[in-house]
Amino acid sequence: MVEIDKETCIGCGACVALCSEVFELGSDGKAQIKEGADTNLECVKEAAEACPVNAIKV
Repeated sequence: MVEIDKETCIGCGACVALCSEVFELGSDGKAQIKEGADTNLECVKEAAEACPVNAIKV
């Protein structure tokens, strides 16, 4: 299970750049998980590790 802490997210887009199959920036400018995305991909972990504010929890 993947969660994004919207309060912590700064909308930098690192997760989108690393794992666009799963993450996108929403209308609020913050990361969100694409509807129906497969969150078991290896890039999800990479995105979580690359998040500068640790907003992604796997």
